[in-house]
Amino acid sequence: MMLNTRFEQSKETAWCPGCGNFGIMNALESVLNELELKPHEVVICSGIGQAAKMPQYINANGFNGLHGRALPPATGIKIANKNLKVIINSGEGDTYGEGGNHFIHTIRRNIDIAHFVHNNQIYGLTKGQASPTTDMRFVTEVQAGGVILEPLNPVALAITMGASFVARSFSGDRAHLKEMMKAAITHKGYALVDILQPCISFNKVNTFKFYKERVYHMKEDYDYANKAQAFERSLEWGDRIPIGIFYRTEKPSYMEKIHHLSDGEILADKKPDPMEAEKFMDDFR
Repeated sequence: MMLNTRFEQSKETAWCPGCGNFGIMNALESVLNELELKPHEVVICSGIGQAAKMPQYINANGFNGLHGRALPPATGIKIANKNLKVIINSGEGDTYGEGGNHFIHTIRRNIDIAHFVHNNQIYGLTKGQASPTTDMRFVTEVQAGGVILEPLNPVALAITMGASFVARSFSGDRAHLKEMMKAAITHKGYALVDILQPCISFNKVNTFKFYKERVYHMKEDYDYANKAQAFERSLEWGDRIPIGIFYRTEKPSYMEKIHHLSDGEILADKKPDPMEAEKFMDDFR
């Protein structure tokens, strides 16, 4: 039987017409096909949210978990079968809010996964309250007096924590988004792509027009190996918003540091004998 090599599905989505998530989904499907991957070689993981519905709409293995908990199962899946391409699609609330602790420690582990964060600066699934990246003074039905907290800067945070790949893109720039996705998926180690993704229903400020007037591609001679320069550029936000690879470096991934994970054997293929546990029982007797 021939395996389906296409990632598109004809399922009806729950996204609003015009949602930035469509651009992200279409770009990801295209990238997976261009990389000549097959659906059984890919796992799409997510938590809870509009972005987290992605595993339901792409023809590949999928895992939809708890709110803020997309990274732990993704890590486990990659460790169990290192031959799989593991990709996380989650919102900025799911990742930087509820999942903030997992986000930080996944960076520290440098597990070989690609993480695409749909950053619309609002909680879309739960009808429009402020998220960790919402700008100050932004008014919502919950924050009726305007947001009083400073927004989290995920790109600066990831660079500071030592992420080996940090990028930003925009769902309205398909060619650039595909380029960033390909670079992240083929990178060895943890790769973050923060994707500016307008929410047409609950965020009337950070619209497609807003971003198209502000985003710009970093120049080709930009040195993304310069961490100090990357951090400085990550602080630029306002009338001009840079997109591209901010920082990239090569360093050992999590599995390369652990002997029984770095060899050629795949954990999922091992057939352990329960009786082998007997030798460890002596320590408890």
